[in-house]
Amino acid sequence: MDDQRLTAKPVADSALTLTQFMQPEHSNSLGTVHGGVVLKLCDECAGIVARRHARRPTVTVTVDSVTFHRPVLVGQLLLVHGAITYVGTTSMEVELRVETENLLTGEIVHTNSAYFVYVALDDDLRPTPVPPLDLLTEEERRKFEAGRQRQQARLARRA
Repeated sequence: MDDQRLTAKPVADSALTLTQFMQPEHSNSLGTVHGGVVLKLCDECAGIVARRHARRPTVTVTVDSVTFHRPVLVGQLLLVHGAITYVGTTSMEVELRVETENLLTGEIVHTNSAYFVYVALDDDLRPTPVPPLDLLTEEERRKFEAGRQRQQARLARRA
C-alpha cells in the first residue's frame, strides 16, 4: 500500500455539499419528497465523501440513525452536507445534515440527519486500510469520540 494513501487527512478535505432542486417526479401522493429520494441523495453524498477520504472504491455497510425532522417539499432546493466523523481501520462514518432552502425567501430548514458507514476496498474488492483523520478542532474531536462510541455499539449489536 502506498504510504501517501494512509497519511492523516483533515475532515475538510473530503467534506461535500450536494444540492438538487426538488421536482414533481421526486414527490409522493402527499406532495412531499419521497424519503427514499432523500436517502439516495444522502448515500451519493456520503459515498463521495468516503471515496475522497480513502481515495479507494467504497461500499455502504450500514445506514445508522436516520432522523426525518421535517418534510421536504417540491420546489425547494435540497442541500446534503456530508463530512467524515470517524474512521476505523477500514471503515468511515459520514455524518449527513440535510437542509432545504426556499429559493424565494432564502429560509433554510434542517430536515434530516443521518450517519452512513462505508468500507474502503482494495483492487480485489476486499476491505483495505483508510487514512486516519487529522482532527483540527475541538468539535471534530468531539464528533470523532461520539463516532467511536456509535461504532462500538454497532459492533456490539453485530456480535
